Amino acid sequence: MQTSFARGPFGTKFKGNTESYMAIYHLSVKTISRSAGRSATAAAAYRSGCLISDDRTGAVFDYRRKRGIESVDLVLPLCAPEWAFNRALLWNAAEISETRKNSTVAREFEIALPEELSADDRKRLALNFARELVARHGCAADVAIHAPSKNGDNRNHHAHILCSTRRLTTRGFREKTRELDNQKSREVDRWRQRFAELQNAYLQESGSNYIVDHRSLSKQGINRPPTTHNGTALTAILRRGGPSSVEKNREIEKVENVAYLAKLKNHSHEINTKIILLSTDLQSAIAELEQINANTLIDSIRSVSSLLEANHMTDLDNDELDDSNDESEQIYRPY
Repeated sequence: MQTSFARGPFGTKFKGNTESYMAIYHLSVKTISRSAGRSATAAAAYRSGCLISDDRTGAVFDYRRKRGIESVDLVLPLCAPEWAFNRALLWNAAEISETRKNSTVAREFEIALPEELSADDRKRLALNFARELVARHGCAADVAIHAPSKNGDNRNHHAHILCSTRRLTTRGFREKTRELDNQKSREVDRWRQRFAELQNAYLQESGSNYIVDHRSLSKQGINRPPTTHNGTALTAILRRGGPSSVEKNREIEKVENVAYLAKLKNHSHEINTKIILLSTDLQSAIAELEQINANTLIDSIRSVSSLLEANHMTDLDNDELDDSNDESEQIYRPY
């Protein structure tokens, strides 16, 4: 049974008699494509902090000195062959299974993990979400949990779930997971909702009052512009102390957002005014039409009345003529 929430001040929600606070929610789905100069082997090496040689291109990706990697795990279908449990062999096989120069070679689910959970619970949450992905789509998943960066937001616990774009069988990689590419299937929307449900279940289990909501701000009834995602390049600039222009642009963006909201309010006021004026004009037109119809009806009644009166006078004249004839007949009728 689903629990309903009533909204309180400052973005809080109330669940029964307990006040619940909004935790951060993030899930994004990205593709790793050769057309962008990327490879599954490089992506896997970077996220897992290991060394992988690409058999197709001869490139070597060595990220063994990368810091902040808390755990790495492979989640595979039950029918996966033994060699697939070797990360380098797995992603080389994924690369070789794609023959086009612009192929999409991997798909990544990037998820934020609640700071309110313990490290063990965050790992369980990420792995269980990955297991559901693998069970539904038959793909291979490489789960890397990263700690918050040293100079960044210390709440930014997150996981990279790198998935193959083909189903992994006993014979290796086979058919594509097209359902995740088709927007009409709404598979990604389904996974966004499912991840929110899993997070809330873990948060409730831990005794936390925090909850997450996967819906957009407008659907949640929150009237504020969405925040801007920095991306890896801008994040790196800010970590290095970055140019002052970055923060200046942020301030400009805030001012522009306020101006935009004010413009929307003014536009709404103008529309309401036009509706009122239109309503007034419409009411005046209706009243005028009613008056025209009334005058026409009165003229019609008068015409009919005059006609009836004329007919009545004609009938009276005929009656008098008939009476005269009767008298004549009575006078001149022979006995």
